[in-house]
Order: sequence, then structure tokens, then C-alpha cells
Amino acid sequence: MTPETPLLQVRDLRVAFGAKEVVHGVSFEIRAGEKFALVGESGSGKTVSALSLLRLTGEAKISGQALLDGRDLLQLSERELRGVRGSSVAMIFQEPMSALNPLMAVGAQVAEVLMLKQGLSKAQSARAAIELFAATGIPEPERRAGSFPHQLSGGQRQRAMIAMALASRPKLLLADEPTTALDVSLRGQILELLADLQRQSGMAMLLITHDLLMVRRFADRVAVMEQGHLVEHGETARIFGAPEHAYTRRLIASTPRRDVVEEAVAAGAPVAALAESLRVSYPVPLPGVRGWFRKGEFVAVKGASFRLCAGRTLGVVGESGSGKSTLAQALLGLLPSTGGLQVAGQHWQQPAQHNSAHNRQLRQRVQVVFQDPFSSLSPRLTVQEIVGEGLRVHSPGLTEAERRARVLAMLTEVGLTEAQFPGLLARYPHEFSGGQRQRLAVARALILEPGVLVLDEPTSALDVTIQQQVLQLLQRLQKERGLAYLLITHDMAVVRAMAHEVLVMKDGEVLEAGDVRQVLDAPRHPYTRRLVEAALMTQGE
Repeated sequence: MTPETPLLQVRDLRVAFGAKEVVHGVSFEIRAGEKFALVGESGSGKTVSALSLLRLTGEAKISGQALLDGRDLLQLSERELRGVRGSSVAMIFQEPMSALNPLMAVGAQVAEVLMLKQGLSKAQSARAAIELFAATGIPEPERRAGSFPHQLSGGQRQRAMIAMALASRPKLLLADEPTTALDVSLRGQILELLADLQRQSGMAMLLITHDLLMVRRFADRVAVMEQGHLVEHGETARIFGAPEHAYTRRLIASTPRRDVVEEAVAAGAPVAALAESLRVSYPVPLPGVRGWFRKGEFVAVKGASFRLCAGRTLGVVGESGSGKSTLAQALLGLLPSTGGLQVAGQHWQQPAQHNSAHNRQLRQRVQVVFQDPFSSLSPRLTVQEIVGEGLRVHSPGLTEAERRARVLAMLTEVGLTEAQFPGLLARYPHEFSGGQRQRLAVARALILEPGVLVLDEPTSALDVTIQQQVLQLLQRLQKERGLAYLLITHDMAVVRAMAHEVLVMKDGEVLEAGDVRQVLDAPRHPYTRRLVEAALMTQGE
């Protein structure tokens, strides 16, 4: 192979499941030492294309060529492929908690690769695993090598996955959405780490993502896929500077846009939620003999205060473990708290009366939309049962016909109609796209006519174009209904588009609070500045 010959040459790649072809004649090349990004929305075929290179697509029918150093991966026997997987070509999967073995220490999992692929002894592989952990930036690598996946943070788990992928010094690294599940600051750290390791080793990298803005600063070249077709590819600067295909232009333009009522809060405006020195703690076991007699305490939220008025959005930002989700659960009445906490001017009754009539009535005033609609919607219930479930609890006097009418009206308000989806009420969640499922989740929450809606990462599981549609829906509903939103997110672009005020949290404390533009454009606290800088870095700005 000459120096000009690409490391990987993919020619007319086609992948079909049964009679349905999902990848249609895709061709691209990756040079040694190059960072190449394969970009597109969910269902575009980008992940299937990458997995098919190692024939990890189950019973799919694959045709075409995938030449690695001149060898066609698609023609190798299964035994020959086992020699390629993890050695010449390694892969980082999107969700490390699912990809790592929960029953093995992470050090042992990396050592296992070293023993199988490099023939090292048990002692040698254990030492080499610790060195890899150190190289990927895991603190206290010797101690962390003995930890199980659930004992590591999200960033540490992702670094352990990277260490495992790099164990055999591959020529090509496939990275499937390696930062999607991470906080914005961790995204930046992981991207920097991958770039550094790639420069040191000279390996090529195929990055699979739907975040075109993130690859702007990371990739040398970009290929854009839509519905199984490769619609455009070229140098990153050219793609962003002069995109030729309409789909590429739409992806680049799909950044959250601000469309909220900007007027200042008038004196006497109704207060939807109020917290004063809010404190939330958990009991934890104490070490040694002391743990036999009493429990310790972990304080997850330390004296948070905020005032959320009708028609306004309060964004709560911070890394994993900052306390933002705990704050939301306290507002929803799901966790006991001390200090002042009111919803619609009323206090939650604490643990002894957790399911009292008072709390049930108050629960109607505050509802929640979760991060992943596929997980939060029951797969065994129909649309009518999902959206109308709250009415059965809070409006038991309604007849079946009245309930059905209210469900249909609410679905129409969020943009789902019988005309679009015949038999809509009898359908199940799996029959809808991600954005449509999130609209169902919004309908389920709003049918009870709450004053406060807790939005827990409402768009992070969605593609950029669908994210924009859901944000526009939420902005419209807020203006029409005067809803108050508590927005939990690590996406600064979403905060800028949606929020009026923002709280910045770290380790359970509110470090900075105020008007969203003031806080994000001129942050006072060093932690806030780091979050804002990390967001700009991952977007290539």
C-alpha cells in the first residue's frame, strides 16, 4: 500500500434487513491519521454503516467492499474477523454503562483484552491496564481499576471504554456517539482526550454522531447521511462554509432559536413555584461500628432559593451530581425537603402524609416531561391510556366519552391528529418517532392543566432537527397557557433559547443565579465560565 492509499476504502456499501435495504450504496475513504465524521439523524444509517464494517449487524445482508489495508473486511471469515476486531479496528459504544460488563471490575475488562489480543500475562496485563487508565486521564488509576462500572462517574466510564478500545493500538477507531450521554464539560474533555490520543498514536478515527456542530472543531472531513444515502461529503471547512445539499443546510441551521415572551416580571405576577433555603438530604451508611446504630447524611441540595413566575422559564444547569435533578424531584413532591418550598402558594406535606389528599391535589399543579420518551412511556399502554391516565386519577367523574374528547383535544394541541395517524388513540409508543413520542409525553403532562412543568433534559435524546421542533412546541404552549417551566439541562444552547433566569449548580450548591443573558454572557463564577467555554468548544465556536 502506497502512502497515498487510504487506510479504509468503503465502496458501494449496501445493508438490508430482510427485504428492506437501509444503506444504499455508500462510498467513502479514510486516510491514516485522519478524523472522519459520519453525520446524520437517527435512522439515517450511519451506525449501521459503521457496524457493518465489522459485520456486527446480526443477520443483515451486507454487500459492497470495505478495504482495510487492502483486505476486504466483508469477505473475511468469522475467525479472521475476530483477529481484526479490537486489534486493527476498535470501537467505542455510545452508552458505556450498557457496553461494560457490570459483573467485572473495569481494570479486569481492559486486562482481558490485553491478554487475548497481545498475549500478555495476567500480571503484565493488569499493569498495562493501569497505565492505560492513567493515559486516558482517570484519577487514581490503581484504585479505579478495581472499581465496577456503577462505581464510576459517566466520564470515568467513558474513559474506561476508551482505554479498552486503545488497548491493542488499533489502526482505526470507530466512535459511536462517544459524548452524547455526557455533560457539556465532560464532552469537551472526552473530545480533547480522543484528539490527543489520536495524534499520539497516529490512528484514524471514524466518529458517528448527529451533532454536526460538535464535529465542526473535531473532524478533518465530514460525510452526511440521510435515509441511508450519503448526500454530501468533503472537508469540514467546506461543508460548514458552503453546504451544497438542502439536508446539510437544514442540519447546520437546526440550532435552538429563542421565541419567548421577554417582558420583565410585573409586580404582583402570580408565583408558580417558590423555594427559600431548600435543603434535600439522603441517609447513607457510616463505616465501621457506627453504621450499626445510626445513619450518616449526604446533602444533595444545600440551601437553594428561587422564584418562578407564570409564563417564565428557570434553567438549572450543572454537571452530573450537581443536584439539579434532586431539586426537580423535590419540586415534584417526590423527595422530602426542609426550608421553604411552595407550588401555587401551597406547601408539600412531608413524608408522613406523602400520599395525602392534599399532596394528590397539589401534584396536579406540577407535572414532568422526562428525558427519554421511549423509557418514560409504558410500551403496554395505548395513546389513549397514556394521555388519559391522569384524568382517571384527578377527574374520576368524567365519562369515557368526555375523557376521550379531552385526550383528542390535547393531542391536537401538541400536533398529533387522527388525520395524520389513523387509529391514533389505539396506537402504542413504538409506532411513533422520537419527536412524536416526546409530544405524547407533553400531552400526558398538560392534560391536567398544571401551572408548572418540570422539563428534565426534554430534548437531549432527540436529533437536532427534532429538538428544534419540540422546543418550538414548548415555547408556543408557554405563551398560550402561561406555563412556568423548570428546565433541567446541560445544553447551554437550549438554556439560551428557553430560559429567562438560570441557576448554576455544583455539588448541591447554587453558585450563580440571575438573568440568563447576564449569567451566560458575563459569568462571575469560574465554574460558570468553564461551563460556557466548554459549550462553545464542543460547538466549534
